[in-house]
Amino acid sequence: MNLKSVEYSQLTMALLMLPEHANPVGNVHGGEIMKLMDNTAGVVAHRHARMQVVTLRVDELEFLQPIRIGNLVMCHAKMTFVGRSSMEVAVEVTVEELTKDEPAKTALTAYFTFVALDAQGHSCPAPALELITEDDRRLFEAGRQRYLNYKQRKNLMKQEGLS
Repeated sequence: MNLKSVEYSQLTMALLMLPEHANPVGNVHGGEIMKLMDNTAGVVAHRHARMQVVTLRVDELEFLQPIRIGNLVMCHAKMTFVGRSSMEVAVEVTVEELTKDEPAKTALTAYFTFVALDAQGHSCPAPALELITEDDRRLFEAGRQRYLNYKQRKNLMKQEGLS
């Protein structure tokens, strides 16, 4: 299996927020932004694996500020961790007010985990992640820790009959 760098699959997608994305007072629905985040992260996972992927879970989704009609929303996503078949993608959403000469501000962050699938829809190995920079290594280790914590929580729930 060949190595793929973080840079190979990273992606930024942008969307102008319109009235159909918002409630009657102009605040964009959180679900609209979460959908954009999932789409962006899914493209990153698909580009990395070059096979079908499905969303397994979302960790640490945090809304930091509101998004309004007329804002330009940008989703920045990059691969942070790859296990055997699972892949974690970090997503940062920035928002820019187009009528102001100010830098974009971070509005949301989250980690999306995807599973690579073969042609029959079964999980299969994903390409390994090539760690080039110190930041790549730091993010990989943090992602690995989130993965191990998830596995531990899942096992505890299973033991308690909750899964």
